[in-house]
Amino acid sequence: MGTLLHFVLLLGLLAGGSLPFSGDRAYRDVQKLTSFGPRPPGSKAIAKAQDYIRSELRRSGLQVEEIDFFAQTPAGALPMKNIIGKRPGKRTQVVLLAGHYDTKLFREFPFVGANDGGSSAAVLLELARTLQSSSQFTLWFVFFDGEEAIREWSPTDSLYGSRHLAERLRSDGRLAWIRAMILVDLVGDRDLQVARESHSTPWLVSLLRESAERLGFGPHFFQREYAVEDDHIPFLRLGVPAVNLIDLEYAFWHTPEDTADKVSPRSLEMVGRVIASALPSIEK
Repeated sequence: MGTLLHFVLLLGLLAGGSLPFSGDRAYRDVQKLTSFGPRPPGSKAIAKAQDYIRSELRRSGLQVEEIDFFAQTPAGALPMKNIIGKRPGKRTQVVLLAGHYDTKLFREFPFVGANDGGSSAAVLLELARTLQSSSQFTLWFVFFDGEEAIREWSPTDSLYGSRHLAERLRSDGRLAWIRAMILVDLVGDRDLQVARESHSTPWLVSLLRESAERLGFGPHFFQREYAVEDDHIPFLRLGVPAVNLIDLEYAFWHTPEDTADKVSPRSLEMVGRVIASALPSIEK
């Protein structure tokens, strides 16, 4: 992003107010991330994405925690990194906003994952810029590595980053801090149709539906229902309320055509605004 954009963001912070969620700013994040190329775990391109995410989180005034680990995969042990941007609230209880930033490795073609990996990271970065304070809960912006299968999706070849973080938080006692988790994935489709993901916690789905309807985005949310194995599952299994905002009806999923021109700034903005508008209700 350019110097002018950073100057505008800085003015907003100095003025003490919250910036409105901008689909255009989030779209520029998608463009930046895809410019690095395919970003599978352990690649040079994902290291550039990590640098970018870390830099943007710190520029937004967040504390950054990086969790490095080796994942045992069908291709052997691979280095992975979860990144957490933290904005402290009045209480230690946490609302966790999450998504993955890696892309699936395809040897047959370059896969830059504008929607699948890029859109989720972009929405989180823009939320980190715009959610300047939480009235009560602490906000964690979590970027998962290793969501994609290294070879073929299975319980042991997928969700490496979320499985690692959920277990780490359980082990060190911090899992009890998590009040709710909102996961975003594949949210940039021009024809946005966020599903009611059937594993998701019903009260969180209800609050997000109310938010979408309040903003006039109701037709784009929860009109269809299906189950998705995604990064919220390891947290649900440990008792954390979680919801997955995902639109799997995307014609370019896991194809070389999943490029930035297929992503809609308007869709990114609708998702970001729905989440931001729902947070006060989640805190109550």
